[in-house]
Amino acid sequence: MHIRDWPAAERPREKLLARGACILSDAELLAIFLGSGLRGRDAVATARELLAEHGPLRTLLQRPPKELQRLRGLGPARACALTAALELGQRLLQAELERGAALSDPQSAGRYFAQRLRGLPQEVFAALFLDTRHRVIAFEELFQGTLDGAEVHPREVVRRALGHNAAAVIVAHNHPSGNPEPSAADRAVTARLKQALALVDLRLLDHFVIGDGEPVSLAARGWI
Repeated sequence: MHIRDWPAAERPREKLLARGACILSDAELLAIFLGSGLRGRDAVATARELLAEHGPLRTLLQRPPKELQRLRGLGPARACALTAALELGQRLLQAELERGAALSDPQSAGRYFAQRLRGLPQEVFAALFLDTRHRVIAFEELFQGTLDGAEVHPREVVRRALGHNAAAVIVAHNHPSGNPEPSAADRAVTARLKQALALVDLRLLDHFVIGDGEPVSLAARGWI
């Protein structure tokens, strides 16, 4: 049965229009991009097959376009569309953080860090440098490590903050394991970094840990 023959409440496009994109499964969202399925399969079935063979979704979409286009059910046009959609999402988050608008929602910083750091094979420690009105001045990846950790040097964070003439800093790092729970070492680094920044009258606003799911905020836990 073709998707157009399904009950309207079950069709991905109609569900999206009626109830929003967040209600759709990964396969249904992917099916909207596919438009049609492989011979003998509808778009949703083809999307489910792609996720079963090459997923989960994050793993599938992290492939470069040249790899995506070789997967059965995609091809060059669909691979380009998916890659472009991901880039649009990243640019939207970046636009929210561009200088000129104050960072009124700390979680937007967490989402931005997640887009930049989630899924990396090694641990990366990064920072957003803010002015006195909490407008973003710059984003930098400061330290890279191994699968298990990255060594963080508070003095270098302070140096880069002063170089940007920043007034406040938000930092983040990823856990390649996917578990976003902060470790004892994460809390210790946060405390040292907060102390080092305070010596030059700079504020550490938050430290996010990026894994699967929502970023974890150490400030929200009361650890900053």
